[in-house]
Amino acid sequence: MTVPEPPAVGLPDGAVPPGGADLLDGVAGWGPMATAAGEFLLRTVRLDTDLPLVTGWMNDPAVDAFWQLAGPSTGTARHLRTQLGGDGRSVPCLGLLDGVPMSYWELYRADLDPLALHYPARPDDTGVHLLIGPADTRGRGLGALLLAALADRILERRPRCERVLAEPDLRNTASVRAFRRAGFHLAAELDLPGKRAALMVRPRPRTRRSR
Repeated sequence: MTVPEPPAVGLPDGAVPPGGADLLDGVAGWGPMATAAGEFLLRTVRLDTDLPLVTGWMNDPAVDAFWQLAGPSTGTARHLRTQLGGDGRSVPCLGLLDGVPMSYWELYRADLDPLALHYPARPDDTGVHLLIGPADTRGRGLGALLLAALADRILERRPRCERVLAEPDLRNTASVRAFRRAGFHLAAELDLPGKRAALMVRPRPRTRRSR
């Protein structure tokens, strides 16, 4: 998937990160998620210790084809600092499975992102970017499993959010397939800067009304 553009859509008047942390209802406090593969946990990236690991993942040709951050660590560091030093609308995280770092995630306010200029955004739409780091963990259905767990957690912890969405490159068939298996559906194809994207959406389940 292609690296997202720097945020360009303005914040609502008076909006500030809750508790000075982020605009996603405190991602760092969401806690672990139980999955069939083990305990999954997101934690905010720590630039001083995590940069070598994330840079190594970005230099994998299979990852670089869509993230385009291969090269010295300065490029990855710049990408991470933009989010870590931003206003909280995007949070870069490491994904740990049973305590072992194995994936990189970006959770972002899609309604406040340049993406909102390309689709009918709704307030508090929450977007997800991800990559599975170690090559030997890919192709085993792990991405779909973790995506499903995270989408459930987003909708649980963000009561104002009605939809979780993503915009993987249409050429990234493995990513599109993982989102489908995680309960997302293809809502549209979008022409975004640098790519033709699949807008994948997982809405909040409707609650049946008792008769």
